[in-house]
Amino acid sequence: MTVMTEFQRKITELLPQISLRLDEPLCKHTSFRIGGAAEVMAFPSNREELGLLLKTSKLLDCKPIILGAGTNVLAPDEGVSGLVICLKDCMDGMERLDDTTIRVMAGVTMTRAAVFAAGLGLSGLEFAHGIPGTVGGGIYMNAGAYGGEICQVCVEVEVMDFQGNTRVYSNEEMGFSYRHSILEESPGIVIRGDFRLVSKPEAEIRERMKELMSKRSSSQPLDKPSAGSAFKRPVGGYAAALIDKAGLKGFQIGGAAVSEKHAGFVVNLGGATAADVRQLLSQVSDRVFADTGIRLEPEVRIW
Repeated sequence: MTVMTEFQRKITELLPQISLRLDEPLCKHTSFRIGGAAEVMAFPSNREELGLLLKTSKLLDCKPIILGAGTNVLAPDEGVSGLVICLKDCMDGMERLDDTTIRVMAGVTMTRAAVFAAGLGLSGLEFAHGIPGTVGGGIYMNAGAYGGEICQVCVEVEVMDFQGNTRVYSNEEMGFSYRHSILEESPGIVIRGDFRLVSKPEAEIRERMKELMSKRSSSQPLDKPSAGSAFKRPVGGYAAALIDKAGLKGFQIGGAAVSEKHAGFVVNLGGATAADVRQLLSQVSDRVFADTGIRLEPEVRIW
């Protein structure tokens, strides 16, 4: 029988009503399928439980790590101490507020939100269909694809700070820019987002989503574990094109490799470690910089 750590003992005693898992493998919760154990992983079912988790964490002098669907995360091989709070499928729910506005909780996947909007005959989230992350994560990093971005349709965001207090931000207050929001500088947890969309025939919306999904399937290595685009788009170019030009398609370190199908993706060929991926990202960035003078920055969130 594994001996509980002092932190595990205290948090399980203080929060018996919340779903907690001890020594939970992070590789089960990240799309890279990489990562050691989280000392404690919590699955709050609502905002009240989330607030209680945050207040208890502060009492125990522990700043928790927030995890959504884990689709843009590289978790460390050695795992993490303290608390990881997983919001995927926990902060759940969607509703229509008026003719063109929907409210989506943070734990809902971007794909589910897009399908929900389509079913209401509301256009604007088609680009999100196929993005594997949650709405919370999408808002946090202003996710986008195929010319669409969260900032184009998100009009209001409810955020909880790490003391358990909530505040509502307007689109302007969120400070959206490319793959960025104000939450990068003022840490908080997205609770829900409101999206203002445009009425359109459902058939047209679904046809557009089908078209974009076909593009993803034909151009991206969806059959292998990855975290999506490995690098941010640099000024004056595209990461995939620069990596391809440097002759790095298929470049491999350990079990991690630059995808043969799409040079902008780093994939886990089997048994890749976080160390493999970090080294690969670093060497690709160095090689592209040496060739072009352009420094690629990781889009993957490296814990």
